[in-house]
Amino acid sequence: MKEFYYRVALSPEAEHGDAYDVLYAGESQTRPGHRLGPRVFDFYLLHHVLSGKGEFTSRGVVHRLEAGQSFLIEPEQLVAYASDPEEPWAYRWIAFRGPLAREAVAAFGSSLPIADTGRHRRPAAALRRAMDYLKQPAGAQLGAAGCLQLVLADIAASTAARNEPDRDGDGDEDNGLVKSLLRLLETQYAEPITMEGLAESLGYSRAYLSRVFKRQTGVSPVSYLLRLRIDKGRLMLREHRSLTVEQVASSIGIQDALYFSRQFRRFYGESPSEYREAVWGG
Repeated sequence: MKEFYYRVALSPEAEHGDAYDVLYAGESQTRPGHRLGPRVFDFYLLHHVLSGKGEFTSRGVVHRLEAGQSFLIEPEQLVAYASDPEEPWAYRWIAFRGPLAREAVAAFGSSLPIADTGRHRRPAAALRRAMDYLKQPAGAQLGAAGCLQLVLADIAASTAARNEPDRDGDGDEDNGLVKSLLRLLETQYAEPITMEGLAESLGYSRAYLSRVFKRQTGVSPVSYLLRLRIDKGRLMLREHRSLTVEQVASSIGIQDALYFSRQFRRFYGESPSEYREAVWGG
């Protein structure tokens, strides 16, 4: 049985942002059929669905929404929204106004007032962080407004991507995800990276990230990273004669020189020392 909750963090009254004035942020697991409206607001109110389903009515149009989607309520617009009676939605929200508040409308583009950020976790995480900032005694507006801008940036990027012609939905999204992961591995291979850290950086679960990567490359990210490191080590052995095997291993992100040697032999059929001797002639 779901645990129903409602949490809200209010902005300090004496603090106002220059670009955005964040009023409050919150989160809720609603009850089945929970309904708000029809009503109007005198500020912008952005919701992001975490789980479950519901419907949002604006300008006479009913939108069915689920996890990963967002909806924007504009000032003085008559709206209503209700959770699904079977799968009631949980969502987070942020209320704001200010000189740059109209940027929120631009982020949604022609699909206003609905956006779909897919499997990305970043919007939900940013809204949760906004709540944390609003509880601070200082810097509340700066932090909350920054989180709002992160959410709008993700919405704008997703909206633009989905409006591109000749897209095939999840296939293109997965292609972009794999390219992003490949760039991360190519540039960060020498760092102590983990799959958990990579998944968090890209905004996806580790299981989904691994599945998509293996489907497109034929190997897991962990296996790809190991081969990448060994290949980089082989290049360093050839180009940097003054470095010891231990120093080469450390330079490619492997702290155990013995492990590096074993993997090098597995891939190339000889030890690092034997390879270097063959290249340099002793």
